Amino acid sequence: MSQRNKTLLKNISADLPASIVVFLIALPLCLGIALGSNSPLFSGIIAGIVGGIVIGLMSGSQLSVSGPAAGLTAIVAGALGKIPTFEIFLVSVVLAGVFQIILGFLKAGVLGDFVPGSVIKAMLAAIGIILILKQLPHLIGYNADFEGDETFLQPDGTNTFSGIFKSLNFIHPLALGIGLFSLLLQIAWEKGLAKKFRLLKQVPAPLVVVLIAVGINQWFIGNHSGNALPENALVSIPIATSFDGFTSLFRFPDFSQLGNLTVWTTALTLAIVASLETLLNIEASDEMDPYQRVTPTNRELKAQGVGNVVSGLLGGLPVTSVIVRTSANINAGAKTKTAAVMHGVLLFLSIAFFPGLLNLIPLPALAAILIFTGFKMAKPAIFTELFRKGFDQFIPFVVTIVAILVTDLLVGILIGCLVGLFFVMRSNFKSAVFVVSDENRHLFRLRKDVSFLNKPLLKRKLEEVPMNAYVLIDASRADFIDRDVIEVIEDFRKHANLKNINVELKKSQFKDHGF
Repeated sequence: MSQRNKTLLKNISADLPASIVVFLIALPLCLGIALGSNSPLFSGIIAGIVGGIVIGLMSGSQLSVSGPAAGLTAIVAGALGKIPTFEIFLVSVVLAGVFQIILGFLKAGVLGDFVPGSVIKAMLAAIGIILILKQLPHLIGYNADFEGDETFLQPDGTNTFSGIFKSLNFIHPLALGIGLFSLLLQIAWEKGLAKKFRLLKQVPAPLVVVLIAVGINQWFIGNHSGNALPENALVSIPIATSFDGFTSLFRFPDFSQLGNLTVWTTALTLAIVASLETLLNIEASDEMDPYQRVTPTNRELKAQGVGNVVSGLLGGLPVTSVIVRTSANINAGAKTKTAAVMHGVLLFLSIAFFPGLLNLIPLPALAAILIFTGFKMAKPAIFTELFRKGFDQFIPFVVTIVAILVTDLLVGILIGCLVGLFFVMRSNFKSAVFVVSDENRHLFRLRKDVSFLNKPLLKRKLEEVPMNAYVLIDASRADFIDRDVIEVIEDFRKHANLKNINVELKKSQFKDHGF
């Protein structure tokens, strides 16, 4: 048996349960984002399948999961208002993929390295808070806003907060009961049940939640139908009764409008926004990776580009790396990209062979799964950690969270980066990293002031160190080292043993840089 097959078998016990969790989360989000984009529901499922299988296989990331993204919803909906048909819009998706492939060859992936670590942590926490706030109405049976919406101003005329208060007037007793039970079961599962009973460790709690929720609602349908959940509180997947009916769900691009300027401007917009969102999510994914693996960002742009080309050709929405799915994947214990690929396979099998069964799943149960995921992304310990690191980290963190909550992801990240840059400039803008190599010995000398602007260079040079090398990191002459740079060095030291690299860190006896 090859080493690759041994590794696959070793990790499958972790990757398979994780793929089921991601599948259960991705399913309603794919449908909701398609609905919010004014697109065919099936286009969201296609994008999820392509994001899982195609991008999962091509990506260099072990834990990132791709699919249709809420951040592109407004762009897609706006484009469909200008472009005559959905089939013509698919041309823009294909062209956006081509642009992303070009960006990958132009090595534009380095842009993600310039985002401060505090802003990346804020992005994760903000998405977690948004998940909790947005899913509360679904938890109690009010589904006016589509699943997966992350914007402050909602399509139904309310905003994130007023939508919650409005939903209190439409509480469905059974939905509330299923939602609360699902939350409590997940908490109990993580805190005690899975630890107490060894057999339960390999069973994902979200799967148990969904099965019990389906059973409860089916019991009410059979015995108290008037109190059962309404259809809009259940998953709704298009069902084909024949093979021809199934193939008819696919749409294909109409290249007759290739000369339409709107098609090209839409493609360029999709490529830029999708690439930026992907790079941010990849940074966050690497941050959360317990093994501290580094994703090759240029390869990721190429993989995303190929994914968008395939998605557009098959009738799917544009795709990006999606932080909600990625966080769920990591929290569920995934170890390799197999989990992302398998979640795509599960999406395909579900809509091809048993869509009717999936339409029995109550949305309150899925809302509870997302709320539990959101809490893990925004738990209080993260705020305490950033506060202890100082105001130069905490203020950009808080400002970014607030900005994302009241605007959207990219605008909030931009505001956070500007605030973070202000604090770096206030500390000192000057920085320097000196690198010299002699055979298999490498010296990294940090001199004067080392800001996060040095992060891309240092990160790249450290990753270029060959196996069995000796590395001396001399920080004795540095007056200031940004915390992002410290994290890069600490991450390198953690996984250096994987390449049999001997690392020595020389610190100044008069300074404490936080190592």
